[in-house]
Amino acid sequence: MSQPNQRRVAKSRHDYQSPAFCIDNIDLTFELDPKATRVTSVMQLRRLRDSEPLHLDGQQLQLVSVAIDDIPLSDTQYQLDDNSLILTALPDSCRLTIVTIVAPQQNTALEGLYLAGTTFCTQCEAEGFRRISYFLDRPDVLAQYSVTIIADAEQYPYLLSNGNKVAEHFDAQGRRVVRWHDPFPKPSYLFALVAGDFDVLEDQFCTQSGRNVSLQLYVDKGQGDKGHFALAALKRAMAWDEQRFNLEYDLDVYMVVAVDFFNMGAMENKGLNVFNSKYVLADAATATDRDYFNIESIIGHEYFHNWTGNRVTCRDWFQLSLKEGLTVFRDQEFSADMSSPTLCRIDAIKLIKTAQFAEDASPMSHPIRPEQVLEMNNFYTVTVYDKGAEVIRMLQTLLGKQAFADGLTLYLRRHDGQAVTCDDFLQAMQDASGVDLTAFARWYSQSGTPELSVSQQYDASTKQLRLVLQQHTPATADQAEKQPLVLPVKVELLIPGAASQRHLLTLTEAVAEFNFVNISAEPVVVWLEQFSAPVKLHVNSSDENLLYIATNATDGVARWDAMQQYWSRQIAQLIKGHPLEALLPDTLFTLLSQLLAQPGNDTALSAELLTLPDFDTLAEQYAEIPVDAIIDARKQLSLHLANCLAQALLNCYHTLGCEPYQYQQDAAGRRHLRAVCLHYLALLGREELIRRHYHQSDNMTDTISALQAAQQGSAVLFAQLLQRFSEKWYQDALATDKAFSLAATDPTEQVFSGIEHMLQHPLFSWQNPNRIRALFSAFSMRNAAQFHRADGRGYALLQQTVAKVDAINPQVAARLVTPLLSWRRYDAKRQSLMRQALLQLSQLAAISNDLYEKVSRSLN
Repeated sequence: MSQPNQRRVAKSRHDYQSPAFCIDNIDLTFELDPKATRVTSVMQLRRLRDSEPLHLDGQQLQLVSVAIDDIPLSDTQYQLDDNSLILTALPDSCRLTIVTIVAPQQNTALEGLYLAGTTFCTQCEAEGFRRISYFLDRPDVLAQYSVTIIADAEQYPYLLSNGNKVAEHFDAQGRRVVRWHDPFPKPSYLFALVAGDFDVLEDQFCTQSGRNVSLQLYVDKGQGDKGHFALAALKRAMAWDEQRFNLEYDLDVYMVVAVDFFNMGAMENKGLNVFNSKYVLADAATATDRDYFNIESIIGHEYFHNWTGNRVTCRDWFQLSLKEGLTVFRDQEFSADMSSPTLCRIDAIKLIKTAQFAEDASPMSHPIRPEQVLEMNNFYTVTVYDKGAEVIRMLQTLLGKQAFADGLTLYLRRHDGQAVTCDDFLQAMQDASGVDLTAFARWYSQSGTPELSVSQQYDASTKQLRLVLQQHTPATADQAEKQPLVLPVKVELLIPGAASQRHLLTLTEAVAEFNFVNISAEPVVVWLEQFSAPVKLHVNSSDENLLYIATNATDGVARWDAMQQYWSRQIAQLIKGHPLEALLPDTLFTLLSQLLAQPGNDTALSAELLTLPDFDTLAEQYAEIPVDAIIDARKQLSLHLANCLAQALLNCYHTLGCEPYQYQQDAAGRRHLRAVCLHYLALLGREELIRRHYHQSDNMTDTISALQAAQQGSAVLFAQLLQRFSEKWYQDALATDKAFSLAATDPTEQVFSGIEHMLQHPLFSWQNPNRIRALFSAFSMRNAAQFHRADGRGYALLQQTVAKVDAINPQVAARLVTPLLSWRRYDAKRQSLMRQALLQLSQLAAISNDLYEKVSRSLN
């Protein structure tokens, strides 16, 4: 590594110090101009500690002037560098006025104030406000904001910011002037400004206390018809939060703005959410069932942040899971109530067992409350968010729904308007429930995936059952020593000839046993029902027992998990060289045939039971990932199932039939199962069936199903249909993203020419994260066959892409590089190729902190 890279210093959670000053209120004035926006900041400062200078954060700013109590300072009266403005000898209280110039048009990092096409937009989490003005850019500095926005009236008819609009007029130059005031103190990361021309959808929501809240959804011109679902989802989220947690919205207006250039999914800025348009715009022609689900989930997530994140926020960024883990849990609960609890839980489990388990095993391993970081943007991980949500879910499991709700109420009441820590949250839960959570708190400080080994012993003479549970967390890159965790383990005892029993076993030590009496016969135990703890389960279940659970368990998640274990076991046996025909018993085909013969039942669950684990799920079962063997064995098993079930698959496909599109749970389930049938049939060369499916489709879900089936079954047909699809949606950005991803997941070598072709598409832009992710994240994370090619061509493509993107948008580059970080888990040849790609990235002359942190940790 170069000498400058070695001098980069990480921040530690234990180095936290409270601010020396607070900012009671701030008045901001923006004179918008794409090339040079003038920002005037007037802050009311108050000293909290004696004799300390004021260190204000600032990056890529042109400082115009500084004044204290209206008295201008000369440049000898302050210190200025690339990252800060330092003022000494300040009075205990003063008014600080700072004028800066920023260049939104040049801001390709999409942090701070930037242009999303022709729209002015901000993104300030985590540390983007320092690109707008010099400020105490940290989450524990809460201030009341007043904002005045001045812009050309014709170009920017809508000028938006946080809170409530308090004034609007035109100035002497004919410019529009709008003033906003947010009555709730907030940290700088929740500041938002948007200026542009939009289609606007409006509605109202009447809160439980009888207040009318104005709802406003701003989308690109011509896209208004695609916003109705998101607006309706917002109303459902507002009603749900009142009913479930008695939480009511607190402003007069709630605004959502959709923009196409955005680093994240969405941002919960107080009263003015800024969304990636991908998670707002939907109609049957352009959005899949999955898109609709994601829109409702993310609309809910950002709304729920109003209390769990905004009214009560983080003291420092090491506490990020305080708001994100909790709010992910809340949006999962909302989605489950709006759709299928079983499918929502399966979706969450899939993410934990793939991306999160992989992160735990990688050089980037960290607890849900990390201990140190170089670049704050790298905190936004599946561990902090999704494992954080699993930790919250375990709390609810252990305490019970009512006690958990009481704890949340106490937490929000006790800390309203404050910036607090994960410990404060746990303390409120403990105080409300009376349960000692000292040992449970280890989940916040300990990284890694616990491994849970279980066994059972049944004594027929005494009718007693003994269950033994043992936990162990292997060492991780960041921690060598591990302690036992509190694991809530749900089980169901499937007892022949008797009613099943369901129990919650709480494991608090390394080993524990649990005894049950009056068990009439030896049961089949369903372990870890509902995936009640985020662990890797080791259990010596027979194939027969797994199929029995898949057929008879009360819980649909348990049935799915048993089938995933069963399929994984068969693929592992194939990899070891066992003949396929000897592995699969008649009982399996009886079960699968029953699922296909009764498509009127839970079709979505049937589809999941029939679907083999994906590459990432299978890879997590190996210390050294056998790439080619997994791909070949999975393909072999898929083809065998297709041949054995061909007629049943075809009958089911035709029985499900076509119907006019509507996004509704039962209809989505039928489309899902029909797509699974088509996928298997495609392996048998049913090109005409695929072609008919494509041409008869009246919705994007079925269209994509046909394209994905063609992708697996016929390279020629896939190329034909993809070209037709691309031509049809040539001018629609979000639909074109789907074409990009389809081209990038082509399992043949043609993927490289396909990607090169898509790079020439008029809608592709290296400055747009959606386009980059649609193409290159799809390739590296969903095309194992070509990304992990033995010749290293896939790794080289990703390395070149990351290097290019890092100079434009470091956040996106740092996320793109993730598939290369676990290079030590592959065979020697692939290790060498992946490591070489990382070494080349490490030698970039101007490598960003975002990328440097991940690459250096992986190589060390």
